[in-house]
Amino acid sequence: MDRYGADVLNGDWRRRGRPAPAEVPAEPGLVVEDAGTGWCGAVTRVEKAGGMQVVHLEDRRGRTRGFPLGSGFLVDGQPVVLTPPRRAAATVLAEARRAESRTASGSTAVRGRRATVAAASRLFVEGRHDAELVEKVWGDDLRVEGVVVEMMDGVDDLPAAIAEFGPGAGRRMGVLVDHLVPGTKESGIVDAVRALPGARGHVKVLGHPYVDVWQSVRPARLGLDAWPVVPRGQDWKHGICAALGWPHDSQADIALAWKRILGRVRSYADLEPTLLASVEELIDFVTAPETP
Repeated sequence: MDRYGADVLNGDWRRRGRPAPAEVPAEPGLVVEDAGTGWCGAVTRVEKAGGMQVVHLEDRRGRTRGFPLGSGFLVDGQPVVLTPPRRAAATVLAEARRAESRTASGSTAVRGRRATVAAASRLFVEGRHDAELVEKVWGDDLRVEGVVVEMMDGVDDLPAAIAEFGPGAGRRMGVLVDHLVPGTKESGIVDAVRALPGARGHVKVLGHPYVDVWQSVRPARLGLDAWPVVPRGQDWKHGICAALGWPHDSQADIALAWKRILGRVRSYADLEPTLLASVEELIDFVTAPETP
């Protein structure tokens, strides 16, 4: 027999005799008061920030303030524990399921199918970085279609590359070119190529306006408002690395910089529309059935 009874200080003595706060989903529009500061406002959104979930409350003057999601709130004067909104949780789940059914290029994923035997038609790009970016975003689609991506090491000798490939019926050649804007060296080469005998209907050359394929990655993916401007006469990739404070003394440094950039690309949504349009059109060209 315990002659002194239970320890009155054991447990949460401040809440003894009072019911536990109700759990309330932080749905948009719910009017909530932060008990600690007295800030009162309607829930606008819940997001993850700094490793925690934060609820944003907008007061009647339109000012917004964020608070850690959880306890310490009042609804209609009663203490509550705010939990993630039900609709947000359902949306996250639905988006995850949709993502699983899509490739990085946004097309419907084909499960359980082996890569198609390589087709005669090919997609050519200028260099390794272009090829790696195309593979990351469109690789699943290209394997289903049996399209191989080949590197040319630049476009200076594009006519020779075309002659070596030998395009013709059932053997199309799609070419992606960097910095394809009027007045550039690249535009002059492409104009000459388009006039080559045998190129019509069998060779399609498209490009993007960026100096390098690095620039086709949206700068926001790297936490930038815009890509740095590199002065004329300076190597563009080295200049970009220098401007961003990245090592750039060796080719290994440049390769690591590209891996850093490529690692931020998750899907087509992280690329600029001009690149997307050109690659998609080239894939359509080399996979289109031949017309009699």
